[in-house]
Amino acid sequence: MASRIRRGERAAVASGLNLLDNKRGEARTCSARLLASLSGDRWLNEGHLIGVTGPPGAGKSSLVSAMIRAWRLSGRTVGVLAVDPSSRPELGGGALLGDRIRIKNTSHDEGLFIRSLANRNQMGGVATEVWPMSWLMLACFDIVVIETVGVGQTEIEIAEIADTVCYVAQPASGDAIQYLKSGIIEIPDIFAVNKSDLGAAARKTAAEIGRSAPRQDRREEWDYPVCLVSATMNTGIKELQEHIDRHRGFLASSALLGKLRVRHHSAWVIRLLKEEFGTFGLELVGGLTGIGERLSGNRSGQFQEYDLMRQHILSRFKLSD
Repeated sequence: MASRIRRGERAAVASGLNLLDNKRGEARTCSARLLASLSGDRWLNEGHLIGVTGPPGAGKSSLVSAMIRAWRLSGRTVGVLAVDPSSRPELGGGALLGDRIRIKNTSHDEGLFIRSLANRNQMGGVATEVWPMSWLMLACFDIVVIETVGVGQTEIEIAEIADTVCYVAQPASGDAIQYLKSGIIEIPDIFAVNKSDLGAAARKTAAEIGRSAPRQDRREEWDYPVCLVSATMNTGIKELQEHIDRHRGFLASSALLGKLRVRHHSAWVIRLLKEEFGTFGLELVGGLTGIGERLSGNRSGQFQEYDLMRQHILSRFKLSD
């Protein structure tokens, strides 16, 4: 399956994502082996993992659709993980809206793969399954886009997954003011003010965000650009993508890309182990420092390392019983 995924076979990609979504014990073991087979230098150095986030109604799906068209015209392959709200558990708990419906693609395209995913009612705008799924998709697509569920002031989990985070705002909605006082100001690398065809209102929102973007806790080497775009009019898309590519180049030239992905994986492992076993479980495998050292020391087999830590915690719990 790993070989077929690397070749970009759609059926294999779909099967691999289904395997990662399976919570049964034997499936977890197979998932770790699959991801270990896909690991290596590529996941540290290749592809571009882009997070698109912002409030509901900002036009994230329409903007992603416009960017997909441009990327495909340039010959780049694209994988999309579209995270939507979950339906109620008694109704199945699946993705409520299905972003693949709103991301318009009228023709069959072997270079494009879209997967809708419910957020499983987890805070943060994404589900824990998004990180391993994005890793799988990085093995075969040039661009991997994660579109988060509509977020508010504090849903910032996408910052612990994506190489580049693009925040989409809409003019004349009060979002700029909410943004200025929210925790989400800490995460975007690029800002896109959608619906720029509204004119003065869009320019005002862009100016407000532009004044707030430079902060003392941000990287001085990066300029945090604000782009005026219109998904419906298809304007500003090229400039936005140029900034996205420029940020990818900045990470690579600064030797930050691999470090960022290792840090994100550590954050994912800690989040998953803490959700399942609590703080006590984390301490059984060395705490935050010990987990970080184990993962950084085995950069090509991090998912296997996670599985080993999980099995160790389970064995200790069984001994205590």
